[in-house]
Amino acid sequence: MPNFRVFTRWRGLTPAESSQGEIKREHNRENATLSSVSIAMPSQCNKLPAQMKEWTSGSSMTGIFKMSDSNKTVFDAVMAPILPQVLQGKSCNVFAYGHSGSGKTHTIIGYNYEAIDDLGLCLATARQLVDALNRLNEPNKRDPLGVGVRIYELRRNSAYDLLNDGGECFVREGPDGQVYIRGKTEMLENGKVRVKPIVTKACWSFEDLSRELQKGLKFRATGMSSVHDQSSRTHAVIELEIVTKTLLVARDAVIERESELVPIGKYATDVYIEEQSRAVIRNSDGGYAPNPEYQVDQARIDAVEAKKAEFESFVESAKEHESQVFDTIAGTHACLGGKLVFVDLAGSEYYNDKGGPKMNQSAQEKQVGRHINTDLLALKEVIRARAQGSARIPFRSSPLTMVLRPHFQNSEDSHSAMILTVSPASSEFAATMNTLKYGNMVGAAGSSK
Repeated sequence: MPNFRVFTRWRGLTPAESSQGEIKREHNRENATLSSVSIAMPSQCNKLPAQMKEWTSGSSMTGIFKMSDSNKTVFDAVMAPILPQVLQGKSCNVFAYGHSGSGKTHTIIGYNYEAIDDLGLCLATARQLVDALNRLNEPNKRDPLGVGVRIYELRRNSAYDLLNDGGECFVREGPDGQVYIRGKTEMLENGKVRVKPIVTKACWSFEDLSRELQKGLKFRATGMSSVHDQSSRTHAVIELEIVTKTLLVARDAVIERESELVPIGKYATDVYIEEQSRAVIRNSDGGYAPNPEYQVDQARIDAVEAKKAEFESFVESAKEHESQVFDTIAGTHACLGGKLVFVDLAGSEYYNDKGGPKMNQSAQEKQVGRHINTDLLALKEVIRARAQGSARIPFRSSPLTMVLRPHFQNSEDSHSAMILTVSPASSEFAATMNTLKYGNMVGAAGSSK
């Protein structure tokens, strides 16, 4: 049985599409939990070869949403079952995948922030989450539970912090094997150097959270697709984490101690290089030999190394304090650290009615499209490798999968979901078929163990 839950959501036809014909589709319940999808072009359409006029998925779909289904219907089926997991401190991931203009952003984020009954999955879930945390906060309001929000988008090899005016960040793998998203280096007084992580905005009410989300999404890059003038040609990642003020203060202390260590570490390196450089001279043949007139001042090196070790201990103490704070609060509130990660994937590449790329794409669109497709292929391979229990998971295949690595590692696939957003318009048959094929491979991966 597939571990990763896959849902299909048919969006409504636009007025312009209504006259073009509609894809024939059937949904067949194969067993108690899974369905298959069959699609076919209208009989009057003769543009495609026979082998490209119809397609049927395997038994890979957990659920299928009709054109008339609202965001609330999607929430009840996709999010309601996994919200209790988040309130137990676990992580859950939700992806929206589909071609440009198929309704991904409408599903994940929504466009009408005032329509409580039709909010996108992110805000609808946040509303339920805040209500649950408020109930938990009633007995003790000294260090209330809240929701920490992080929003960033991925374009090519960089991340952009949407809660920090869209500032560019860098995706790096640290010496500890963990992946970090860091902003640009800040130069402070007394030689301090600070590299802050992506901004976390703490929200104590649904209104605050909705406001921060709307503010951040204004910085998302759009309008780069010839298919859809408001298409998001980036992957947007929205993280909701259960936090408290005490925990956030402890995390900030770690960053501060790290900024204090940087100039000390740099000075220790400079002293070592200086002493070693003085201890050698260049000979006539261009090589190096010991300098008989200088002896390495090992005491000087040892002194700065001791100072460096002292500041490293401050960093370790701050990290231990953060861990202790987390464990103490989690002892009372098991939900602490619970996380929901919503990924609004960039539009998968779109096709003309012969199955190839649209001919009116600009050179820039083609380049962006190739990079997006590389990311999406890497994501599929990560999901497949996890489902098959592979010893090696190819997280390093793209910046997208690198960033998602900790979220995958801290979650169970059964608590994750992918929503395929597809158009019923006959003009989008090839794009819809490719979206369903992608989802079919994701949903069927677990059964191929």
